[in-house]
Amino acid sequence: MNLGTLLPRHARYRPNHLALVFGDQRLTFNQLHQRVNALSNALKGLGLGQGDKIATILPNCPEQLEVFWAVAALGAVVVPLSPLLRGAALTRLLNDADARAIITTDAFAETLNAIRADLPQVEPERYLLTDSSARSGYQSYQALTAAASTEPPPPVAISPDDPYNIMYSSGTTGLPKGIVHTHAIRMAYCTSFASAYRFTPESVVLHAGSLVFNGAFLTLMPALFLGCTYVLQAGFDPVAFIEAIAREKVTHVMMVPSQIIAMLHAPNFSAANLNSLEMICSVGAPLHLEHKEALSAELPGRFYELYGLTEGFVTILDKNDYPAKPGSVGVPPPFFEMRIERPDGSQADQGEVGEIVGRGPILMPGYYKRPDLTDQAVVDGWLHSGDLGYVDEDGFLFLVDRQKDLIISGGVNVYPRDIEEVAVQHPAVREAAVFGIPSHKWGETPVAAVILRQPGAVSAEALKSWINERVGARYQRVHQVIVRDAFPRSVAGKTLKRVMRQPFWDDQNTQI
Repeated sequence: MNLGTLLPRHARYRPNHLALVFGDQRLTFNQLHQRVNALSNALKGLGLGQGDKIATILPNCPEQLEVFWAVAALGAVVVPLSPLLRGAALTRLLNDADARAIITTDAFAETLNAIRADLPQVEPERYLLTDSSARSGYQSYQALTAAASTEPPPPVAISPDDPYNIMYSSGTTGLPKGIVHTHAIRMAYCTSFASAYRFTPESVVLHAGSLVFNGAFLTLMPALFLGCTYVLQAGFDPVAFIEAIAREKVTHVMMVPSQIIAMLHAPNFSAANLNSLEMICSVGAPLHLEHKEALSAELPGRFYELYGLTEGFVTILDKNDYPAKPGSVGVPPPFFEMRIERPDGSQADQGEVGEIVGRGPILMPGYYKRPDLTDQAVVDGWLHSGDLGYVDEDGFLFLVDRQKDLIISGGVNVYPRDIEEVAVQHPAVREAAVFGIPSHKWGETPVAAVILRQPGAVSAEALKSWINERVGARYQRVHQVIVRDAFPRSVAGKTLKRVMRQPFWDDQNTQI
C-alpha cells in the first residue's frame, strides 16, 4: 500500500508499453523500471534511505521522474525545488526541508556552490549532477546509476501515512511553506483524478508545465496508477505543444490559463491538430469566460476546470457540466466535502459570498515543522482556503477572488476578477490582471494591467474608457490601465499580482 509498488507492477504486467517520451527518448515500463532501480540502489549506496529528504533542483527531464519513483521505493522523501531559486531563498528552503542530498544540473552548479557552506546537513558526496561527470565537488548521476544494479532494491516497510514529498508553495501570497504529502495522499491523487478525468490504461498524457508545481501531479499520478504513456516536454512552447498532441495522439492535458491562452493564439491551433484530446483541464488560476468560450467553440466537450490548493482540497468542473455551468469551477469529487463560511465561522447561505472551506482524502497532515501555520490553515479537520466564493442552487462553486486580492474601495468590496472578465472581452486584450493601489480618497482603487494581442492595438486611455463604460458599478471603474509586454509569473505559471502591485504600495507618493 505505497506508491513504490506501481512501477514494478507495470514493468511486470505491461513491460513493453510506452511509459515515457521526452524528446527523442522513448522508454517502456521495463526500461523505466530498470533506470529507477539503478537510481534507488545508487542512493542507497550513498547511505540514503527511509525518511531522508532528497532535494531536486532540476528542469523538466527524465531524471526528475526517476527521482520521484526511486524515493517511493526507498521510503525517502523528495523535495522538488525550482531552478529559478537563488541565494538566501534557496538556502532557506534546503535547510527548512532538512535536505540530505541535492540532485541538480551542471548549469546550476555555480549557483549551488555559492551556498554550499550554508548547507551543513548535506554531506559532500551527496551532491549529484545529472549531466556532468567531471565537475569538481560533485558526483555524476549517470556514473552512479550506470554502476548500480538494475535489480529492485530490498523492500522497505512503508506505511501509507509515511511522507512521500514536501512541496513548497509558490509564495504568491508570502514566504513559501513546506506542504507535506504522504503516500496515502498521492495514492488518492491516483484514484480520484483518474476517475474524474476518465483516464484509461491507453490514455496518453502530455505535460509541459514545471514538474516542481503540484499541478503536475494531477495528471502524473493517475498516469502512473494506470500505466499510461506520459509525454514530457522541457518547457511550454505552444507550437511544439500542439505538434506533440498531433504526433503522439495525446488524450489528456493539464494547463494553466496563460498556456491555454498562448495555445489559442498559436498559428497551428486547430481542431484537426487537437482532435485526439479528450480532456483539456485548466488549473492554477481562474480562466476567464472569454477564453473558455473560445476554446470550447473549437474543441467542444473537452473542457474541465480544477480549483484547488496544494494543501489538499479541490473542486472539478466536469466537461459535461461545463455547458450549463460555464462560470463555475465545479463540485467536490467523491469523498470530498465543501462549505462556504462567514467570518464568524457560520455557514453561508446559497448565493452568499464567503470563504471556501473543504476537506477530503488529499488533505495534508500539515506544513513541515510549522504546527502554528498548520493550526491556522486546518481547523477541526477543515482546510481554510483564503479564497472567496459562493455556491448556487445546485451546489456548484463559483469563485469570486482571493481574500488577499480583494480591493476595498470606499468601504465596498471590489473583486478584481469581475473587472478582468470585462477587460478580456476587448478584442485587443489578450490577458488582464486587476489589483488595488493606494488612494487617499478611497483607501484603494483598481488598476488594470493588460497584455495586448498586438503592440499598440489600443491606447491605455482608450482601453480605460472602454472598461469603465462596461463594468457593472462605479466602484469597479479602473483608475489606470497599464500595458505590459508580459506579466511576472511563478514557476507554476500563476500571475504574480503582488509583484505588480508592490511598487505602488512601497512608494506612498503614488497615492492618488
